[in-house]
Amino acid sequence: MATNGTAAMVCPQPMKATSNGSFQHENPLDYALPLLILQICLVVVFTRTLALILRPLRQPRVIAEIIGGILLGPSALGRSTKFLHRVFPAKSMTVLDTVANIGLLFFLFLVGLELDIRAIRRTGKKSLGIAVAGITFPFVLGIGTSFVLRSTVSKGVDQGPFLVFMGVSLSITAFPVLARILAELKLLTTDVGRVAMSAAAVNDVAAWILLALAIALSGDNTSPIVSLWVLLCGSAFVLAAVLLLRPALAYMARRSPDGEPVKELYVCITLTLVLAAGFVTDTIGIHALFGAFVVGIVVPKEGRFPEILIEKIEDLVSGLFLPLYFVSSGLKTNVATISGGQSWGLLVLVIFTACFGKIVGTVVVSRIFKVPMRESVVLGFLMNTKGLVELIVLNIGKDRKVLNDQTFAILVLMALFTTFITTPIVTVLYKPARKVASSYKNRTVQRPGPDADFRILACFHSTRNIPAMINLIETSRGTRRRRLCVYAMHLMELSERSSSISMVHKARRNGLPFWNKKRTDKDQMVIAFEAYQQLSSVSIRPMTAISPLDSIHEDITTSAHQKQAAIILLPFHKYQRLDGVMESLGHSFHLVNQRVIRQAPCSVGILIDRGLGGSSQVSASAVSYTIAIPFFGGRDDQEALAYGVRMSEHPGISLTVVHFVAPPGKSLLDLDGVNGSSRIEISDLSQSQDGKEEDVQRFFSEQNATKNESVSYEKKVVEGKADIVGKLKSMRNTNLLLVGRMPAVSSLTERSDCPELGPVGGFLESSEFSTTASVLVVQQYDPTANFSQLEEEEAPAPEYWDASDDATV
Repeated sequence: MATNGTAAMVCPQPMKATSNGSFQHENPLDYALPLLILQICLVVVFTRTLALILRPLRQPRVIAEIIGGILLGPSALGRSTKFLHRVFPAKSMTVLDTVANIGLLFFLFLVGLELDIRAIRRTGKKSLGIAVAGITFPFVLGIGTSFVLRSTVSKGVDQGPFLVFMGVSLSITAFPVLARILAELKLLTTDVGRVAMSAAAVNDVAAWILLALAIALSGDNTSPIVSLWVLLCGSAFVLAAVLLLRPALAYMARRSPDGEPVKELYVCITLTLVLAAGFVTDTIGIHALFGAFVVGIVVPKEGRFPEILIEKIEDLVSGLFLPLYFVSSGLKTNVATISGGQSWGLLVLVIFTACFGKIVGTVVVSRIFKVPMRESVVLGFLMNTKGLVELIVLNIGKDRKVLNDQTFAILVLMALFTTFITTPIVTVLYKPARKVASSYKNRTVQRPGPDADFRILACFHSTRNIPAMINLIETSRGTRRRRLCVYAMHLMELSERSSSISMVHKARRNGLPFWNKKRTDKDQMVIAFEAYQQLSSVSIRPMTAISPLDSIHEDITTSAHQKQAAIILLPFHKYQRLDGVMESLGHSFHLVNQRVIRQAPCSVGILIDRGLGGSSQVSASAVSYTIAIPFFGGRDDQEALAYGVRMSEHPGISLTVVHFVAPPGKSLLDLDGVNGSSRIEISDLSQSQDGKEEDVQRFFSEQNATKNESVSYEKKVVEGKADIVGKLKSMRNTNLLLVGRMPAVSSLTERSDCPELGPVGGFLESSEFSTTASVLVVQQYDPTANFSQLEEEEAPAPEYWDASDDATV
């Protein structure tokens, strides 16, 4: 009886699931479900707030989640025993850890979906060598460090498992975190980015093999026979997954063709297989996470099936459940255990060993492959990135009594420090050279030679933009013997969702945002442009830009500069609903267009699509458009006029130019336009009036003299704003209006929230004008603008290295 009484005093009673409510004098925090809900809400809000704070430092979200877990634990807020016992009581840890591990289980299934073993097998010698060196050097140094730790703060632990856990913890490279950092720094398509991603993918698989070895060697029964049985059974499980699970998953993938919804039964079966595999590997003694990871790897990567699986579970898992794992880890991390000179000295030693092993190992092998010294050092810092897998290793080590509190805290801080320093150090050390295109002269549609190449960078967000964009390109084709080359750029937002890593992986594999002839995994939206290429004489080169929306304009302007585009075509950030109302896609898309307008190295056109050509592509023989140009004067109007003249060469296009002029002695700027409340930026209006008005008048005279039937000219004298608006409304039945962004006229609207459209474009965008006429607002390239950020001096590279053989992963 005494024994039972003692057990009752030591072990807290299990918590009931739900309470009867506070009105019945029950505290909800004494029950499992309401307490878990509070914990999830607190963790999500706290970690997301930290992520916002760290965003200016360009740190990946995993940093905020690790720091958040530590701050909620006994290192900071948890030092208050009242807070710790009320919000994270010991009796709730079983429920919290279980939910966190369920989330982690499915997250590692997603990580397995991201890795393509076939691509890893094609990894080039350079990346493979760097990956092996990046594992071997720190692993050996980690074993050496383990002897120091065992003689000081980790006395009495089993030597074998401790050596392996230390080696694994120092040799890991976090593939998802590295991909996020490379995307943030715009390094995915550089030689450094390609090699780093390929090497990290190899390292990721090797880390799981080493982790399985470490788990097999640890545990209460450390008999070599038991460890051998664990390894043999683990190998048998992997073999069974390849021979049995993969054919079943491939069958479901084949039964889920593109364009059709995936059966709910297939999704349910797959998720159940993830749980079942976790049960099997946990029974073996490897850990349930290993089974989920293996199932993710054997899922076929082709088709829509893996994408649907990601869509079904990623938001719930990575948004709600995964942060719980970081808090669960943070509650085990007590920085206060690192006290005294010896402990802090050991922390410095571990950090130095981790950095030294990764960087030196990577640099040595990189130099053997003739990689320049600076790029070699950058590769070393990139390969030193830690992340979630590192925490998994450390938590398993602590649960199995291999790592004590102090060693665990030291290794967690090491992982946090090495990842935190990656972004700022790489930013300082490495700025990829961009070749200055000295021959980049045709930056506008308006040009002296009729036979010069005409290059367009056409951007699109989704399938909604494609028909109108292709029809606009068709009208731009002309009939003269001059080459039209179109770079079709798919703009994709890089978010914090795990599926973003798949997009990053695909973009890096295809060598984008620069075009690549050898595309094995084509973007479905790009296929439409390639189909158009087969039906026309236009050269289409597909591209993809994957970046956060606050920096994707850099991809657009840089690509335009390197491809020597004459004009960038952007979709307007609003789309027209069935009832004719323009609905915004979001303020972030709006800002993208504004930034491109300010920084573009060539002319820019913003397309307000109201169904140009209908909802599908129009063949060349079926093109029958009426295009109108309201001409007020100024540089941008001249560019719009030049574009319209090119369009008029198409046999299916009829062009009408309406030249607005003020009465003698007056200016269009002096008419009764609306000022004061308008937000239109017309500071450069005076500059836009300079240029070649004589050339414009000569053009109108030539059109009248040649009697070009496809072009009609009308001169309209206007007394005020009412006359201008009335004439513009009479043009609403045309298919397309071309207008300059900053014409020499005052604003036609009382208020405009779209300064990138200018005084006339802002009116044409409103539903007051039309619900059928599309509008292209054109800004001519301003040679006085500063585009130095796009034209960096090419850094000297004394040694040439080619990373093309490592671009397969």
